Amino acid sequence: MKIGFIGLGNMGAPMSKNLAAAGHEVVGFDLVAPVPEGVTKAATAVEAATGRDVVVTMLPNGQILRKVAAEILPGMKSGTVFIDCSTVDVESARAVADEAAAKGVLAMDAPVSGGIGGAAAGTLTFMVGGSKEAFEIAAPLFEVMGQKTVHCGASGAGQSAKICNNMILGATMIATCEAFALADKLGLDRQKMFDVVSTSSGYSWSMNAYCPAPGVGPQSPADNGYKPGFASDLMLKDLRLSQQAAEAVDADTPMGKLAAELYTTFVEKEDGKGTDFSAMLPRFEKRGRS
Repeated sequence: MKIGFIGLGNMGAPMSKNLAAAGHEVVGFDLVAPVPEGVTKAATAVEAATGRDVVVTMLPNGQILRKVAAEILPGMKSGTVFIDCSTVDVESARAVADEAAAKGVLAMDAPVSGGIGGAAAGTLTFMVGGSKEAFEIAAPLFEVMGQKTVHCGASGAGQSAKICNNMILGATMIATCEAFALADKLGLDRQKMFDVVSTSSGYSWSMNAYCPAPGVGPQSPADNGYKPGFASDLMLKDLRLSQQAAEAVDADTPMGKLAAELYTTFVEKEDGKGTDFSAMLPRFEKRGRS
């Protein structure tokens, strides 16, 4: 396929590289980031999108998505598939899908889970909202970039799934870090703690696959000085999106709200900015009961 890829940062670069390596003709654009191996550089986002079979975007937020969509949609031919892999608010995803539909473009919101490592390895999970027709056309591309794709429903459903998933992730990581800090003060060995919890009812992805304690469990950012696999700043963004969505539909999410408040404090008032979201553990290690 002829693919335009807009947004070549930490996630977009390896995703576009994998598409090119699979034999697709990929033209990419980013305001700052370099174009990865196998991808042809476009001078503008409009150039990257014009005349393509598929256009993929990976952008920082909904405001930028709306701006880029307004720029590129006029040059996209009817029948083009527009896949937005950014994590944005549901309202922006639906607004862009409506704008695309008016021009005969098949738009999907397809946020991802799996982080930078998953993007590089082609093992991402895609949560997709949009028409069945668009999903079927794009399915081979999702198979190149990821290992699992779920068609969640109509436009906005992909973002809804991502927001709910990451609200769970933020809350469970906080609970996991709290538990390790408590175990330390109770004199419980961290490895013993992991051995019990990882095979008991406390089992979670945060514990078993992404353990925040260095030297315990599989390799994780905790073993690399908490350099981001998934940055605290991005977790805060997603938790805020969850609370924005909850407010819009009048949903009671007290744990999600508290998680957002804790990550706000960690990122904006403490030393969490630029660290992995699992760096909550050293934060709790330093603190007493308040």
